[in-house]
Amino acid sequence: MTRLRDRYRALLLDLDGTLYRGHEVIEGAPEALVADGQAGQRLVYVTNNASRGPQVVSAHLSELGFPASGDDVVTSAQAAARLLAERLDPGAPVLVVGTDDLAAEVEGVGLRPIRRFDGAAPAAVVQGHSPHTAWPDLAEAAYALRADALWVAANTDRTLPNERGLAPGNGAMVAALRAASDREPIVAGKPYAPLLEDALVRAGSRAALVVGDRLDTDIEGANRVGLDSLLVLTGVSTLDELRKAPDGQLPTFVADSLDALNHAAVAAEPEADLGESLQRHPGRAVTVRASDSEIR
Repeated sequence: MTRLRDRYRALLLDLDGTLYRGHEVIEGAPEALVADGQAGQRLVYVTNNASRGPQVVSAHLSELGFPASGDDVVTSAQAAARLLAERLDPGAPVLVVGTDDLAAEVEGVGLRPIRRFDGAAPAAVVQGHSPHTAWPDLAEAAYALRADALWVAANTDRTLPNERGLAPGNGAMVAALRAASDREPIVAGKPYAPLLEDALVRAGSRAALVVGDRLDTDIEGANRVGLDSLLVLTGVSTLDELRKAPDGQLPTFVADSLDALNHAAVAAEPEADLGESLQRHPGRAVTVRASDSEIR
């Protein structure tokens, strides 16, 4: 039997809603990734959440039972900092709306993070998720954007899954600044290419499978960079949303859980409902998009 995972040299794994919800691990996820005591592929953890640095993320993953080091984690904060460094002069001031870990990534690429400014506007605004972002932070950013500062958003996720449900994500805060500034940001995270391209560099191979729980970020992002994808129904997106999804958000495979990685994929019957197909093949991934046609 050829397992789904055996088709790929690397797994690009989303975190929130795919491996855990808030501080709670998704049941069976660590065991699914390390079946028979080994991973078998390069595991790269790819997160749109810019609130924590890679070492903090890897420590959290390790505590939950996932094999991870800082080198295995690629964050939207890192991708956002790279985009800024490519566009700004060294030492340029960047107004940070987000956590200190986001500010550290900005400093790490040779730019100067600031929180407030007097006089000349900063060269750029970078915005990432923080549960402590408040009106004064958004107001400072709005002033800078109105003064024509470059705007880079780590991601535009409208919601953030946690153990209590769906909380406002960075996209909700981006929407507030969009309304206040009449501007559009450059976006580093999924579904846009920069974060996944960084993850592919880290993986060292384009023979990679994107695994995630959101059609509008993980799956659309995979399609934009030409990668196969597995939608797991453990987080945000549902089967009802999948049935209504536009072509750009169709995954290659869909499964109830990560354990589908360790089984062969099966094709959904064209006349069957996807939910019926999943029930007929519990624990396995169902093919949603065939090579020459789409199974809807």
